[in-house]
Amino acid sequence: MNQDMSILSLVMQASLVVQLVMALLLGVSLVSWSVIFAKAIGLRKVRDDNAEFDREFWSGRTLQELYQDASRTDGPPSPQERIFAAGMREFMKLRERRVADVGSLLDGARRAMRASYQRELDVMEARLDFLGSVGSVSPYVGLFGTVWGIMHAFTGLSNLQQVTLATVAPGIAEALVATAIGLFAAIPAVLAYNRFVRDIDRIASQLESFMDEFSNILARNVPAAGAVTEPPRAMQGR
Repeated sequence: MNQDMSILSLVMQASLVVQLVMALLLGVSLVSWSVIFAKAIGLRKVRDDNAEFDREFWSGRTLQELYQDASRTDGPPSPQERIFAAGMREFMKLRERRVADVGSLLDGARRAMRASYQRELDVMEARLDFLGSVGSVSPYVGLFGTVWGIMHAFTGLSNLQQVTLATVAPGIAEALVATAIGLFAAIPAVLAYNRFVRDIDRIASQLESFMDEFSNILARNVPAAGAVTEPPRAMQGR
């Protein structure tokens, strides 16, 4: 009896439809866990790289020096540095074109930073929709397998003259395994999704604050004539 009621035995004795549902949920669960680990490592790297560039930015180096470092062949490692490079690149292009209007210089830099900011958000939010879908759909898929399994169990019992708990329990138990697997796939996906959304919102707020601070630095360093004789310098400290 104990052997017949084991999880493996219940899965093997389930109907074909229920087994397919279980296999689908297990596959989705494995994929979601790979997404969870990859996203957790990626967001941690983003936070570390942003913090490193933030220290460099406020160390008192000139913006020209920071831009030269950001323009190296391997590319900036952090989203914050890429946003800085996009804004500085547009700012310098407009200066080379002899744009004299201060507002046009700053607006161009802000637009470039905003476009880069949106690209960074798209990268950080990649595959979050998959976790959200797993968290919301998996319980219903498992429930479908359970309902189908119970229907199959009761259909098989219709030919028996005497029905006892011992004859009903295995069929119901194997059907309920599908619901359990659905919850096993959904709960980690929901928890990870909520955590990642909160982390990305925090990173996005930090990037927006940086764009505002960088725009203010450019505004303070651009003379009224719209020409910069010396490279703007980031103020040391905040």
